[in-house]
Amino acid sequence: MTDSSPLVAGIVLVGGRSTRMGTAKAGLEWHGSTLLQRTVGIALRAVDGPVFVVRAPGQRLPALPGHVEVVDDQVAGRGPLQGIATGLAAAAGHAAVAAVCPVDLPLLHPAFVRRVVREVRADAALEIALPVAGGHAQPLAAAYRTVLAPRIAELVDAGTLRVQTLIERCRVLTLDESALLADRALAAADPRLESLLDVNTPAEYREVRGRLAPSVQVECFGALAGRMDTGPRTVHAATARAAAAAAGLTFDRSVVAVVDEPGAASHSSSDPELPLLRGDIVAFLRAGEHC
Repeated sequence: MTDSSPLVAGIVLVGGRSTRMGTAKAGLEWHGSTLLQRTVGIALRAVDGPVFVVRAPGQRLPALPGHVEVVDDQVAGRGPLQGIATGLAAAAGHAAVAAVCPVDLPLLHPAFVRRVVREVRADAALEIALPVAGGHAQPLAAAYRTVLAPRIAELVDAGTLRVQTLIERCRVLTLDESALLADRALAAADPRLESLLDVNTPAEYREVRGRLAPSVQVECFGALAGRMDTGPRTVHAATARAAAAAAGLTFDRSVVAVVDEPGAASHSSSDPELPLLRGDIVAFLRAGEHC
């Protein structure tokens, strides 16, 4: 049985201060942006519904696109299960399915999110699609039915904070590495499943942050075409702002980026923090123009 719901929401779990990192991961620098801005941008590229950011009550966050909704956990310190419940409750009025994304997966790819979400959309009886990689379940990078929100809230209110308890009580499809990579788009974009590479220590963060920014192709069209007299250019850029700078542009309100991701629909944005991925083709044009 197929789920006919047209929209999938995105839920980004911010988390608080990390003991091992010594700071909140959300604000960690990522090639001129932050981990939170990158994760939100990936969610926006991956889902066709609204994106919700779940934070601790009153937690300060880096700047986010205006159409992203920030929601507060009702009670601080209850862990990720509380965050999932809060996010699903916020999304329930907008979509039947939501993709959950933690803030500390800087290499998360939209193709991974789409792969997991598709399983729940394809089977209305399924409640959770759960990736399992390296022998570890990944409930914070899974897809959930939003109707689970009250059930999860009841567990949390009863003092049950283990995500595994929820998994044991739901209809769950587990997706191991081979099942995940059976998706051609994901296998091409992320064959090593680095989407699930988290940064829990300063050393892990330094290692991943030390990698080159993604290699992307940059082009200019319309009134901006004369800015690049050498034609399309391949550059390393993690954001639309960085790609624009490589093309000699200032990414302001008059500029729009149209991103072609291999195997996916084009994505247009006026957000300079829009995250870019290896293989993207980025076209810049004036707002109101068309490629």
